Amino acid sequence: MNFKRDCTRREALGRLSAVAASAAWLSSTRWAAADGTATDDGPVHHFRYALASSMYGKCELREVMEQVRPTGAEGIDLWPLVHGNQREQLDEWGEDRFKDELARLGIRLSCLTQYKLGPFGLNDEMALAERLGCSLIVTGAVGPKGLTGDALRRGVDEFMTKMRDPLARAADHGVTIAIENHGGGLMDSAESVRCLCEAAADKPLAIALAPYHLPQDSEDLARLIRDIGPRLVMFYAWQHGMGCMEAQPKEQELLQLPGKGDLDFGPIVAALAEIEYQGLTEIFMHPYPRGVPILDSTAEVTSQIIESRDFLESLWPA
Repeated sequence: MNFKRDCTRREALGRLSAVAASAAWLSSTRWAAADGTATDDGPVHHFRYALASSMYGKCELREVMEQVRPTGAEGIDLWPLVHGNQREQLDEWGEDRFKDELARLGIRLSCLTQYKLGPFGLNDEMALAERLGCSLIVTGAVGPKGLTGDALRRGVDEFMTKMRDPLARAADHGVTIAIENHGGGLMDSAESVRCLCEAAADKPLAIALAPYHLPQDSEDLARLIRDIGPRLVMFYAWQHGMGCMEAQPKEQELLQLPGKGDLDFGPIVAALAEIEYQGLTEIFMHPYPRGVPILDSTAEVTSQIIESRDFLESLWPA
């Protein structure tokens, strides 16, 4: 890893043993798949896909779950309000009914996304994840935005201090907490991602990487992926395009998807192949307003996800 750009080389060298221990710990966690991901009648894919329920807005939970295999995913990522409401639907269903539906469809609960609860409010969610055989929860960090250098390192260290108890509980439940990089917060830069990776040491804390929230430079993103290495457990195949913060024609909104906008995913996919990436990948975007499907019908959403998936697969190095 080359941390010289963002954290001092002395600090990086001093933590290499912790990073190595972290890599060993992460490789042993339950999110690492033992086999490839295949559709019922299709080939094994290079990526392990999870299907973000928010792509379908507030669609009925069973209907979204039925799209997992057709999209080539191995499991579902349940999103709550405001982006979707499938997590709330799980509560309405009850755990037994949800487990039965997972078994009927031959899929798993791959992830619970919980920005609303934040990293310090996940106690009940971690217990639920364990009961449902899910080993990954994605959330955001808490701390000042726009930090760099020593101020950033202090901010990350303060965040990690506050995360001691949540991470201890995560380890007890067999859950990894993945922090997404996000504009307007502590994890708003590539530098912050690298520093968090260092500070995480052997803790069950990982990275959910969202290219949307970083400068749209594919080579820089590829370098970041190589630096994150085994700490990367969720990759959002998601570019900025024309953004997602205001109403715009649908063809412009869809520029967030792989193969639609200007971001060159080639170097990014090459970097994922180079690190032998075994985490989850989601074809992803945000619609405007939040809580609506990215396209009018379930069939259209699924078809678009498949199109973007096929584009991503086509970039895998021969």
